[in-house]
Amino acid sequence: MHKRIINRSFLCLLFTGLALQLQAQDKKKSYLGFVGNGSLYFSWGYNTEWYTGSTVHVNQPSLNNDYQLVGVKAHDRRGWDEDFFHTALTVPQYNYRLGYFFNEKQDFAIEINFDHTKYIITDGQQAHLKGKVNGEQTDRHIDYSGANGFYYYLNNGANFLLFNLVKRFQVYHTDDKKFKVDLLAKAGVGPVIPHVENSFFGKDNDPGFQFGGWNMGVETALRVTGMKYVYLELAQKVDYARYSNLKIYEGTAKQSFGTYELILSLGINLPTGKNNPQYKSKAYMQSLQEAKQ
Repeated sequence: MHKRIINRSFLCLLFTGLALQLQAQDKKKSYLGFVGNGSLYFSWGYNTEWYTGSTVHVNQPSLNNDYQLVGVKAHDRRGWDEDFFHTALTVPQYNYRLGYFFNEKQDFAIEINFDHTKYIITDGQQAHLKGKVNGEQTDRHIDYSGANGFYYYLNNGANFLLFNLVKRFQVYHTDDKKFKVDLLAKAGVGPVIPHVENSFFGKDNDPGFQFGGWNMGVETALRVTGMKYVYLELAQKVDYARYSNLKIYEGTAKQSFGTYELILSLGINLPTGKNNPQYKSKAYMQSLQEAKQ
């Protein structure tokens, strides 16, 4: 299900980019008088996360349960096996970015921003249980552990999907544009698509992917481009996610938490026009300008 959603998001971004290009051509406007000089980029990388405490609200009407696990702690799971070279690329906490720089100065982009992040409530903690259990009010601490019938994983992905607006700030580039250093600032909102797997009081759910609420995030990134087209990007990101109607045994759960991420990605950036100023030397662009005068 989540793959279909991601594919549709890709098509949406592609059609949006094409529409922007056609609009630019209709208006006959572009950087230095040339039309169709956007650029597409794609990156793939890996991440690690730290989570804020969170309160999980459990509602199971048929069991007469309506309670909270207050302020539980959670951690990520990077997922690399001991044998690094036999680990599938999609097993660890991965991420991708697909974007399109659309304006004349090539400093604004739209972006699909996806993070496959794993969220696991830490086993062995003393969790504060408060609310109604089996129709009776309770307020106590419990041993939160799998051995005691409790676990809660978004282990096949808490899955943050954002639709971002991106601003690029040029730090440095050589005259031939083969080496560049840029700062990027990003912000956006979108759905979360978690894979929910859990057990409460020994009652397991049927795990699976679902739409589970929404999230919003901001990100800053340092992008170093070499050989004109290939780049390495180091980013930090703050995300806030609200999950609701998560599937559990005979009911639903909801929660919210904040996330801090560190992300390292390798990407490629390609022009969609032959006179994109981000890929042509300073001397070449000056000659084009003189030819237009």
